[in-house]
Amino acid sequence: MYNFNYVKASSVKDAVSQNANSAEARYLAGGMTLIPTLKSRLASSDCLIDLSKIGLNGINVSGNIITIKSMTTHSDVANSSDVKKLIPGLANLANHIGDHMVRNKGTIGGSVANNDPSACYPSAILALNATIKTNKREIKADDFFTGMFETSLDESEMITEISFVTPQKSSYAKFPNPASRYAMVGVFVAKYEEEVRVAVTGASQDGVFRSKQIEDALSDNFSAEALDGIKLSSDNMLSDIHAKGDYRAHLIVEMAKRAVNTV
Repeated sequence: MYNFNYVKASSVKDAVSQNANSAEARYLAGGMTLIPTLKSRLASSDCLIDLSKIGLNGINVSGNIITIKSMTTHSDVANSSDVKKLIPGLANLANHIGDHMVRNKGTIGGSVANNDPSACYPSAILALNATIKTNKREIKADDFFTGMFETSLDESEMITEISFVTPQKSSYAKFPNPASRYAMVGVFVAKYEEEVRVAVTGASQDGVFRSKQIEDALSDNFSAEALDGIKLSSDNMLSDIHAKGDYRAHLIVEMAKRAVNTV
């Protein structure tokens, strides 16, 4: 690990100010990805800005909108009675991220900002058409993810909260790596009155994406049987020691069926 300064921010304004004063500052949320990356010297920073004490924890409900502040842990999302009632697919997703240590320390904002191609949360953000609120603006999910480990966030921009419109139905199914429990393929399905949205993580070289083919099939008939016979292209799918591209393409359809069956 390279040398760096450590600062515990007292507010969002203080965190942003500290970031502006350093050439290679990084925000530290749960640190589940950042700390191992720094320890392995795969990344460096001259200043880590700890966000744990700036008041960005909690879950609020207003009408059909549920808002989760960015430093809320996976465990808090999984155990929230409001999330379980209004977006059960999101609660189930959070409950199966990593292990107990990861769920008790990792945060929704950190996961979304990092946009790991095998992380679970990005699929929920995209399928639920969430609104990502930062210290500067609001960004719709369709405009937020721009590629593997890439988002539309500016250099010093910080996620403060994420808002979701409650769907009629929601569910998430993933095929986990047996060691890391990252999604080799994860599919989040959200049904709204006007549309069905399906987002896939863990499969594409471009990171999280929506499957229009599955969305169209479920819009006509919201059932697992509607997906029988669908074959997705393996072009642009990840292919590695864990799974080849054509197998991941097959798993997307199978995980979508599981998600629909568990709504």
